[in-house]
Amino acid sequence: MWVRSVRDNERCGCGQPFSSCPFWQQVGQAAFGGWDRVDVDRITRLRAQVDRARFLPQLASAALRRRLQPALDEYVGYYRQTYAAISQVSGSPVVIDSSKHASLAFCLRSSSGVDLRVVHMVRDSRAVAYSWSKVVDRPEAAGSQMSTYPAASAALRWNLQNSALQLLSRLGTPTLRVRYEDFVRAPAATLSEIAAFAGLPAGPDSGFLGTDGPGRWWADLAATHTASGNPMRFTRGRVPIRYDGRWQTAMLAGNRRTVTALTLPLLMSYGYLRGAA
Repeated sequence: MWVRSVRDNERCGCGQPFSSCPFWQQVGQAAFGGWDRVDVDRITRLRAQVDRARFLPQLASAALRRRLQPALDEYVGYYRQTYAAISQVSGSPVVIDSSKHASLAFCLRSSSGVDLRVVHMVRDSRAVAYSWSKVVDRPEAAGSQMSTYPAASAALRWNLQNSALQLLSRLGTPTLRVRYEDFVRAPAATLSEIAAFAGLPAGPDSGFLGTDGPGRWWADLAATHTASGNPMRFTRGRVPIRYDGRWQTAMLAGNRRTVTALTLPLLMSYGYLRGAA
């Protein structure tokens, strides 16, 4: 958010440039007195000092974390102010940060002012590697594309992020693991489970979900204020919820073998090699 939205003024999920989105402008005013008072370069430098995969060992250990603590406290402070402002402006008791890097979760766990609960969404590593091989335009920034990775690199990234989130759970951070494949089969039940985990006893407002029969779910998507992410965040209207298994026929056999071999332990742990996927 800091670079792509605050500095580069890319489009919010609602379709407006970040600087023109009423929601985010209210958030910036409530959090900092305006986004123009935020030193994005400073946040970027702090991120390089603490929010990287290579710092996971230090972030996981209270003893080793002491050297990072001053920069870590300052860095997390920006997130605390932003989360509080989002809650204030939206009126929601729960804020969803859709960031995917485990290192940010490790940073946030160091703050007593954040009630951190992690939804660990996993998907078959072969499907993820195939997805990361495709060239996808980023419509919010003309001429730019989402990152792509070779099969081996994608597999190692998948291992790193999932292993780190498992460690986060073992360190005591409340974590709910959800498989993508299970969600697309039963979206209403999965969202209810997530809502309960997030502390919303009444369950989610699932009025946007519907079904045309067994296994034929859809979501009626309205505009949201996502600051960055997959281009699908700009989609509006009724969208079918279905399992995407194109990787099973389109992925090169050699790439599939490479990813399977490199991610075998976690694939087995998540039930992807027992006919459960």
